[in-house]
Amino acid sequence: MAVQFQEWLSAHSARTELALEVLLDSDQTTPRRLHEAMRYAAQGGGKRIRPLLVYAAGGLGDEKDPAIEVALDAAAVAIECIHAYSLVHDDLPCMDNDDLRRGRPTVHKAFDEATALLVGDALQTRAFEILANADCSADCRLLMISALAAASGSRGMAGGQAIDLDSVGKKLDLGGLQQMHAMKTGALLSCAVELGGIAVDLNAVQMTCLKNYSQALGLAFQIVDDVLDATADSQTLGKTAGKDAANDKPTYVTLMGLDYAQKQAKQLQAEAIASLEIFGDKGQALKALALLVVNRGK
Repeated sequence: MAVQFQEWLSAHSARTELALEVLLDSDQTTPRRLHEAMRYAAQGGGKRIRPLLVYAAGGLGDEKDPAIEVALDAAAVAIECIHAYSLVHDDLPCMDNDDLRRGRPTVHKAFDEATALLVGDALQTRAFEILANADCSADCRLLMISALAAASGSRGMAGGQAIDLDSVGKKLDLGGLQQMHAMKTGALLSCAVELGGIAVDLNAVQMTCLKNYSQALGLAFQIVDDVLDATADSQTLGKTAGKDAANDKPTYVTLMGLDYAQKQAKQLQAEAIASLEIFGDKGQALKALALLVVNRGK
């Protein structure tokens, strides 16, 4: 299964890069500098976990339909555009003020602050344009747009970021920390899985199992991020290490300790995998992604 997953991972990582190349505007499109910066942000590497989750959930369907595959590509690129925009804005001086992302200068350093702001704005709107034009049914398009909007907005990623900024130098209890990360990180990861399920028209029971999987995975992902921020170096991370501690931000490591955080990530990984039992062998890619997320940096 490890060999099969590596083949799946390579194929769908390449598929993500091709879909980004096709669905993003050319850097020759006016205004050229903005489109160049958008491509710099969205195509600058990264783990592509969210598009991979879209494709893995899409693999749970009963049939291979070319129209479904096109819809999955649209969903994968749309959610990666939202993720990329969030990173561009997160790195700005008014937010986390970081100079390094994915092993190279952040967008506001490679270009300028005003361009970085517009890159985030344009990537966000491009995501919804891609979904609105996806070659699938009107119901499918509407459900995907609604899911991505909810996960990205004030009750999802943006809201979690607001809580994060408001929590600098403050004490959060475990429940507050979990809520923040369920919104800031977990909402978009859960949405990636949901988009794949929508594209292949999974039933309500199956979607509930996917929700349980993605919620556990989203929290595990953030805990591992906190562990890596405290234990890895900048070269390994591709971004500035120790940033959370330097900014006096609450994390699972600072609140509960490194040992607790590592054990909790493993427990959540097990919960995520158990949620996939209903799918049998079709859930192997999602199971392997749960292992990949928690074992990052090892």
